[in-house]
Amino acid sequence: MTAQKSIFITGAASGIGRATARHFARQGWFVGLGDINEAALKDLCRDIGDDQSCVLVTDVTRPQSVRSAVETFGAQTGGRMDVLFNCAGILRMGPHQQIPIEEQTQTVAVNLNGVLHGIQTSLPLLKQTPGAAVINMSSASAVYGGPDLAVYSATKFAVRGLTEALDIEFEPLGIRVCDIMVPYVATPMIVDAAVQATSVRRLGVRVGPEKVATAVWKAAHGRKLHWKVGATIRVLMLGMWALPFARRFLVKTLAFGNGQNGNRQTDDA
Repeated sequence: MTAQKSIFITGAASGIGRATARHFARQGWFVGLGDINEAALKDLCRDIGDDQSCVLVTDVTRPQSVRSAVETFGAQTGGRMDVLFNCAGILRMGPHQQIPIEEQTQTVAVNLNGVLHGIQTSLPLLKQTPGAAVINMSSASAVYGGPDLAVYSATKFAVRGLTEALDIEFEPLGIRVCDIMVPYVATPMIVDAAVQATSVRRLGVRVGPEKVATAVWKAAHGRKLHWKVGATIRVLMLGMWALPFARRFLVKTLAFGNGQNGNRQTDDA
């Protein structure tokens, strides 16, 4: 096994994954760049350098694709994987009844099944790497179900539950499991969305990918279970804790302004 530390990142072609890849490479880590966008991965690999990264065209919804990527990664690192960062994710915002079921199930396939595939396939490498960690991309949407992003929110609740359970299960294996919880981040998935949830406008997009990448770096070396990024999520969670009877009202107000959604108009109307 080589001495150089390594991280395998899904969703590395853009946004948080791309920023995290660059951050870890600057610290001297070898970075496995996983994504379905091969052209963007090659561009990032050229930027980081072939000696510190490798392109792994990966469809996280397909177990065989993930398995092939992890095998290639392991061959490059001498069987080492210090961190698995499950970052790949998609989001379709808007009223639930207006989003085609095919897009809803695809969200589950990427955001939840993709995490399961990554963990299951990477486990042999993680087990043989001292101090290894799994870092999952969760969300502020895992605090309370988010209107206009219901299925996305559901997948992030699932990721949060999976994280908490596996952190206990994997402790005897010497593997830490944690997640990153953050509100809206300035990535193409949010800023370029054809339809934006009302809560995007109300909460604002106050966190950049680089700030999340810094949190991932800290999570790779820290001991916390949930890593919260930005002041917004801290205020939200404090409000939920202090006023548990008002949780639904707070979320409804963020989502619909006056708390009444019956006659509201949407970008899809």
